[in-house]
Amino acid sequence: MSTRLAPGDTAPDFTLPDADGKPVSLADHRGRKTIVYFYPAALTPGCTKQACDFTDNLDVLAAAGYDVIGVSPDKPEKLAKFREKESLKVTLVSDPDRSVLDAYGAYGEKSSYGRTIMGVIRSTIVVDESGKVAHAFYNVRATGHVAKLLRDLSV
Repeated sequence: MSTRLAPGDTAPDFTLPDADGKPVSLADHRGRKTIVYFYPAALTPGCTKQACDFTDNLDVLAAAGYDVIGVSPDKPEKLAKFREKESLKVTLVSDPDRSVLDAYGAYGEKSSYGRTIMGVIRSTIVVDESGKVAHAFYNVRATGHVAKLLRDLSV
């Protein structure tokens, strides 16, 4: 199981393809605060709710100096379908080999309907302007998470 990040850790750099296949790098966001959130699968009810919540609050977050990147193991084609179907404005990137999910501690054992399985652990990491972890939230709920995050960040 991968190690979870904690405030003060250096956020692992990554470059992943977005829904259009274009590379998105965490390094490109240096100088701005970045919310990197990890979700199990596009086009599922909980992940749709969470992505729509981020999209609905994108302007508020941007005004407070935050960029938002959503990471899942889905292929770019599925992310594009997700973006179009739900009119999402948040940047979605593909991590099919789960290397970034592992590096951020967002993949491992979790409980699902009483069974222990391996999968994506719904997580949100807030990276500061210098690339350090400011906040690390693991096992977050899809519904209500963005509202709680706004409160926690005093946005």
